[in-house]
This record gives sequence, structure tokens and C-alpha cells, in this order.
Amino acid sequence: MLTQERYAVILQALGERGAVTVGELTELLRCSESTIRRDLAAMADEGLLNKVHGGATALENDCLRREFGVEIKYGLHAEEKRKIGRAASLLVHPGDFVFLDAGTTTESMVDTLDCREAVYVTNGIQLARRLAARGLTVLTPAGRVKSVTDAIVGSRAVESFSAYHFTIGFFGVNGVSLTGGYSTPDEEEAQVKKAAMARCRRRVILADPSKFGGVSAVTFGALPDAEILTTSLPDPQYAAETTVMEVDKP
Repeated sequence: MLTQERYAVILQALGERGAVTVGELTELLRCSESTIRRDLAAMADEGLLNKVHGGATALENDCLRREFGVEIKYGLHAEEKRKIGRAASLLVHPGDFVFLDAGTTTESMVDTLDCREAVYVTNGIQLARRLAARGLTVLTPAGRVKSVTDAIVGSRAVESFSAYHFTIGFFGVNGVSLTGGYSTPDEEEAQVKKAAMARCRRRVILADPSKFGGVSAVTFGALPDAEILTTSLPDPQYAAETTVMEVDKP
């Protein structure tokens, strides 16, 4: 298993439990204690977790201020993302003009996105490459590339959306809260998301269950502004605020 893959597993375990021991991670990852200790030390140096005697704990208010790189995000909640992406791709129909937000959850749509009679616009560099490789018609806005997330951001990106009228848009999110709405850690990414949402006839937030209850640094929309597509809803109160589509619901 590659280093970044181990990091993703460790962060997912911390997100679910709040704290993990070296022994638990050794069993989970099937590698030596020395490897786990080196990983925890390196991750602590990067500000990804708190290293404590015998293990690690999650950072307090981590959702508020931390943006993981795409290499780590690919490994977080991967199965949930695949299910959400598959369901989201079915919402695209011939003739649609589609916005796809940058992010690993929206990118999970690509493998099952087969509608060639639609046009796709994305501010995700890797997402644009993969759409083009599948022979789909894809456009990107102007702007600056943010290296951490491979997203095109900035005032020129925001201005690019002023001429567009999307029939449907799919958006990633770092936090979904009853009080904080839809949020993300970065001001520039929030501006791009907000500008794109304003140009969409239908807006769909793609969120695995770990995103619910979190409030990140910048809100880019209120709950009624979009529908939510998730695998399962941890709190039925969200369904009272907006339309929620649950992939795993019988």
C-alpha cells in the first residue's frame, strides 16, 4: 500500500473514531509498528493529526480549517463516493448543460457518466482530463489553478460563469450543517461554487455521511439552495430543510 493510501485510511479511521492506537492501525493496515509510527510522525508534522503516546487523535475543528490534498481525498470514503457518483451520473440527460464542481466526489461520476449528448463544464483539472478522455464535450473556465485541490479559482473563473445557464450542477462540499449550510475551507473555492450555483436550474450537493454536521470556514449556500445526494442520512432533520436522495435507502 502506498504512503498516501495509508494516510487516507488513517484519516478515515480518525474521522470515525476520533482516536486510534498504533496497534489498531497495524492490524487495519497490515504493516509494521515502525511504519505506522513513521506515518503518524510525518502526518503530525503536516498538521493532519495529533500524535499522542501510543497512537493519534483527530484535530479539533478539523473540518473548519483543513483542506486535504487530492491524493488523500481519493482514499477517503471511496465506496460511498462510488455509489454517489453512480447515482449522480443517472441525473444527466441528453441536451443538458452540466456544471461539475472540482473534487473527488464529483470526479467519481466519470466512470458511469455516459451521456454524450450533454455538454460539461468543470473547474476541476483532473476531472476535465478524464471527461475529455472518455470522448465527452468538456469546457473549463478561465482562472488560476489551486494546487492542493486541482481546482480553477479566482475572479476570472467567477466571471466565466456569468454567460452560462446550466440545466444541472453537481457540487462537492466539506461540511453540511443545519445552521451553517454548505461550506468549504477556501474563500476562493467558495466564490466559484456560489457563482456556479447561481447559474444552475437544478443544484445537487454530493455528500457522503461524514460531511453532515460539519461546518467549514466559508458557507457557499443554504440548505434549501440545493438537493443533497448521499448514501445515507444521519439526521432526518436535513430532509425537512431540502430534498434528500439516499442511494442506499430501500
